[in-house]
Amino acid sequence: MGQATSQGAAVRVHPASLIAADVGGTHARVALLAAGPRGGDDFAILEYRKYACADFASLAEIIGDFRAASAGAAIDRVALAIAGFVIDDAVVNVNLPWPVSISSLRRTLGVRELALVNDFEAIAHAIGHVDAGSATLLCGPQQATLPGPILVVGPGTGLGAALRIAHAGHPVILGTEAGQATLAPETDLEFDLLREMRRHARVDIEHVLSGPGLVNLHRALGALRGAAATSRTPAEITSAAFSRTDALARETVEVFCGWLGAVLGDLALVYGAQGGIYLAGGVLPQMKELLVASTFVARFLDKGAMRQALGQTPVRLVEHAQLGVIGAASWYFSNHPRDAREGARA
Repeated sequence: MGQATSQGAAVRVHPASLIAADVGGTHARVALLAAGPRGGDDFAILEYRKYACADFASLAEIIGDFRAASAGAAIDRVALAIAGFVIDDAVVNVNLPWPVSISSLRRTLGVRELALVNDFEAIAHAIGHVDAGSATLLCGPQQATLPGPILVVGPGTGLGAALRIAHAGHPVILGTEAGQATLAPETDLEFDLLREMRRHARVDIEHVLSGPGLVNLHRALGALRGAAATSRTPAEITSAAFSRTDALARETVEVFCGWLGAVLGDLALVYGAQGGIYLAGGVLPQMKELLVASTFVARFLDKGAMRQALGQTPVRLVEHAQLGVIGAASWYFSNHPRDAREGARA
């Protein structure tokens, strides 16, 4: 049995309670939420726990642990925001530490309702809950000057992306697999790095712009520089870069941030994301100061004739650990209005 970090104490179960989980390749964040008196997006987090996925034999074990340790034991509705996409009964994602079968999970947990949404679709649903205190403006105006979709992108165990499109008071959320697209280099160094990494496999965007991607980049840059790139985690590379004593780690993070800016500019143009861009995920908050000081903004804007349009697009870094579970709950209650109305009547 693995270990979890938790917040909150035992609470009285609300008649419209829901267990929501944000499941990535590294961590699963699980919460007990209750619909509020207004229904819809009115809900509150009653309990919250964070689990290391590798410490547990299955997703069912994590959710079972949460139910046993909280007031959620009797809750028979579960909403999962999970990395990857669903084919038939299986969740397809190479970054998860174990297979996930929807029918098996529903049967093991014994729940009446098990609803799944892509993790970045969930985060796109949660953007309406982001306030100024949990987001840092990296470039562009405070408010978007042109109408258009909002793009949410996040380097974590992989790279997720989703679009939020305003529509008649109820946003339309489109999930994408942008992280699986082929990575495009621009600078001479990026071309050299791509050639180095292509010795082993096709290089997609998340092969570089993710937590494991930071490790891949560090290793490839070490090979180019003739320096021994020791085996490190993303956090160790970032920490070494902050110390200013490790030139290879520092350059790795600088290349990462610049390449991210270039790719983000491409995605903004492809998706017409004039409504704004939100950067989420577990990697960027750890390197926030390095990101701000890097070529990220310059590379984002460096799109020729489209520079002016991109300059009118707000780009924000979101630092909110509970965004995934909030998004899962927002998505669930939006798609199950009867359950939300139970909260309004309670």
